[in-house]
Amino acid sequence: MPKLEPAIEFYSAALGLNVSRIIDADVAELTGGSSMIYLLENAAETTPFKAAPQVRRYSRHWTPVHVDFVVDDIAKAADRAIKAGAIQESECIEWRGSKCLTFSDPFGHGFCLIEFVEETYRE
Repeated sequence: MPKLEPAIEFYSAALGLNVSRIIDADVAELTGGSSMIYLLENAAETTPFKAAPQVRRYSRHWTPVHVDFVVDDIAKAADRAIKAGAIQESECIEWRGSKCLTFSDPFGHGFCLIEFVEETYRE
């Protein structure tokens, strides 16, 4: 089962997030970005809700929902993430005024770092 403390350590080191509080010993609230981030500790093979047709699996996967972190300097952010234990999974893709790198965290969850030339993607 993924443990909460290593996830807190990774996201604090990789993205400069800070723990603002721990809830019920298995949820960490992290701040430092434009939104609060919550890390939840859930055992493998448990269901996410009572009637779920599948159980949680923690092998590497690509889900329809993943997190993108917008950064000011993608090279510096990538270096920081890698030093914290992230695995870079793609070369830098440039698209509509952005640069994007794909990673997995040490627990197999995918995330991207994105740097914009302007405030968001160009038309």
